Amino acid sequence: MTESKNVSGLEAEGDAAADFLEELLDILDMDGDIDISVEAGRAKVAVVSEGPHQDLKRLVGPEGEVLDALQDLARLAVQSETGEMSRLMLDIADFRAGRRERLAEQARETIAKVRETGESVAMPAMNAFERKVVHDVVLEAGLGSESEGEDPDRHVVVSPKA
Repeated sequence: MTESKNVSGLEAEGDAAADFLEELLDILDMDGDIDISVEAGRAKVAVVSEGPHQDLKRLVGPEGEVLDALQDLARLAVQSETGEMSRLMLDIADFRAGRRERLAEQARETIAKVRETGESVAMPAMNAFERKVVHDVVLEAGLGSESEGEDPDRHVVVSPKA
């Protein structure tokens, strides 16, 4: 598959997810604009609002659990439309963007602790998105990390060796 076909396929995923989300917003009588992009080899769809995000935050949930469920549904809608599995990332009201920065900071604190003690440190349980953010920060710092456990208790262990 060529790079341009890959990007066009990812754009088609974004379009299918956007159609699903627009229908959902209409049913819920909520306002939001949908931005589609391709980042790091996956389609990314963001639902944003020009005004306060209060309405959209209902689609996120207190800990992002509603957002995770909507992402799964959007992926199913994409699969139904394209016939292919999707790794689409969904963000609503910039929740994941903010969460990514908080997780990166938590990972940096854990990295400092591992460097100070020379011992592995287990982080709290996280979903797949959160673990990926932590793994990326740890890799960039030159340390090692592994996911351990089973959902919902799956977590990242940061170790001194890469």
